[in-house]
Amino acid sequence: GSEIEVRALAGPDQGITEILMNRPSACNALGNVFVSELLETLAQLREDRQVRVLLFRSGVKGVFCAGADLKEREQMSEAEVGVFVQRLRGLMNDIASSAVMGLIETTRGLLPGAGGTQRLPRCLGVALAKELIFTGRRLSGTEAHVLGLVNHAVAQNEEGDAAYQRARALAQEILPQAPIAVRLGKVAIDRGMEVDIASGMAIEGMCYAQNIPTRDRLEGMAAFREKRTPKFVGK
Repeated sequence: GSEIEVRALAGPDQGITEILMNRPSACNALGNVFVSELLETLAQLREDRQVRVLLFRSGVKGVFCAGADLKEREQMSEAEVGVFVQRLRGLMNDIASSAVMGLIETTRGLLPGAGGTQRLPRCLGVALAKELIFTGRRLSGTEAHVLGLVNHAVAQNEEGDAAYQRARALAQEILPQAPIAVRLGKVAIDRGMEVDIASGMAIEGMCYAQNIPTRDRLEGMAAFREKRTPKFVGK
């Protein structure tokens, strides 16, 4: 069966879409089929304007993702490994406090090759990123939260889905906001973080210019003036 499933929520959660990762035999490890299905799904959802918030959810109890599938990678040629790692870089927050995470590649004779050596220093600073990568140390959800690596750490519940419930609550907070403004804000932040501040301000200005002529901006101004809740339509 498919290793990636899509579920669009209904009712008050309409606009939230879940991507269910379901590869129990490998603890959702990122293999060729898994990554291919995930990238194809993301490409399709990117064009769907009905999707306002995307949630990643594990269909495997007790695990979110085990990282790259090292058993599968062992069978790849050097060229195949290069292509696979490039695809991983194109993919990737809430977490249960009982969760464990880490960049453990150095304990397997590797370095983090899917973006870990670049993203982690940007999150935590160079010195701490080096320490975590050089030692292969694993962090608990609580430790990751203290370091600022994740936004929230929540106590696990009996159902084992505390992180999902917290992420869904956050999605529900995002859902009523102006979708174009949220989308452009994401673009401005993501692209601006990769350049100097002056270039980042220019990127923000371009995004702001796209936001000005939208119906949602006019609706937001009118709702503020009339002291009512705005009704955004994504136009």
